[in-house]
Amino acid sequence: MTSISSDLPPACNSGAQPMLSATLTWLLASACGIVVANLYFAQPLAGPIGQSLGMSPEATGLIVTLTQIGYVFGLLFLVPLGDLVEARRLTITLIGCVALAVLAAGLSNGPTMFLAASFLVGLLAVVAQVLVPYAAHLAPPERRGAVVGNVMGGLMIGIMMARPVASFIAGIASWHWTFFLSAMVLVVLGVVLARSLPERRPEAKISYGALIGSMGRLALTSRVLQRRALYHAAMFGAFSLFWTVIPLRLAGPDFGLGQGGIGLFALAGVAGAIASPIAGRVADRGWTRPATALSMLAVVGAFALSHAGAAGSTLALGLNVVAAVLLDFGVTTNLVLGQRAIFSLGAGERSRVNGLYIAIFFLGGAVGSAIGGWAYADGGWPLASMIGAAMPLAALIYFATEGRARGAAH
Repeated sequence: MTSISSDLPPACNSGAQPMLSATLTWLLASACGIVVANLYFAQPLAGPIGQSLGMSPEATGLIVTLTQIGYVFGLLFLVPLGDLVEARRLTITLIGCVALAVLAAGLSNGPTMFLAASFLVGLLAVVAQVLVPYAAHLAPPERRGAVVGNVMGGLMIGIMMARPVASFIAGIASWHWTFFLSAMVLVVLGVVLARSLPERRPEAKISYGALIGSMGRLALTSRVLQRRALYHAAMFGAFSLFWTVIPLRLAGPDFGLGQGGIGLFALAGVAGAIASPIAGRVADRGWTRPATALSMLAVVGAFALSHAGAAGSTLALGLNVVAAVLLDFGVTTNLVLGQRAIFSLGAGERSRVNGLYIAIFFLGGAVGSAIGGWAYADGGWPLASMIGAAMPLAALIYFATEGRARGAAH
């Protein structure tokens, strides 16, 4: 640990010159990926977990739903603490708590305990969204986009690797061991971060109630936050629709893939995570507007590409893999561009605007998943993909009004 700590500043507050080493950037990116993966471990294991714990089909569906609900609550009520509480202490406390929640999930012997643990895992895993604005605070302004992009790259890899890793562990041991191993890793991560993170004491001297109350003002008055959150709500809705429906399509009569093949297909999406550091550097160069438009067009193009090739052919499968990478690339790019923009609003409000930003687009993702399931059942992939493409297209049309809105404001 000495080598990690030796090149870090002993302390940092919002008024000091920010400093961030390459080693610490890598550590923060890894931490985000490790923590956020816990949101997705249960998704491919919902069936085995439900059967093992004697859950009804309806209760099994609550496993994912309660984790998502917990995450939204965490975004709105825990992430804002980053503007009030010393960052290292807040991070270590939340990681310790999420480790206990993950361990409780692994030890569960009945539905009630597992569902309660699922909610707590979602609630507490928002520590990943505490670390992103923390990294932005430590980064010099001219490198802020690159740093946020690198950290978000780790987070996206964690999201994309969680499902296949959980399936692999459950396949060679049991679903319990997925959570046991994750809890162990979280404990080690907490120890490393406790020894490595520099302090950052926010300047805010307000009560927790006033802190939460101020989020309403931020949501109503910040045009940058409003626009970037709505752009990404549409993009994340398309992302969620795609990844909700594509496993059904791949398992259907056209392709007939088993779980192993679908898992390998999902792994291809990890390639889209390379967009994070690229998008950050693009934003630092002042190219946010063209990059935003291209990211939206990439997602529209991904849905169009998914129709290329004869149904069920090897060519069609390969083009769908390319479409998945293109979609993930576009969504990840837009996410990082949005965070770079909202983190420029003010150092004292970064945690609150980040919590609002993620919460708003997360709701867009929930809508995309729900619409995707209905559309595929009613009209197959043609209807689902048409709706999926319409989401980023609507965002692009709204984005085209941004210049006129800015001009009117002046």
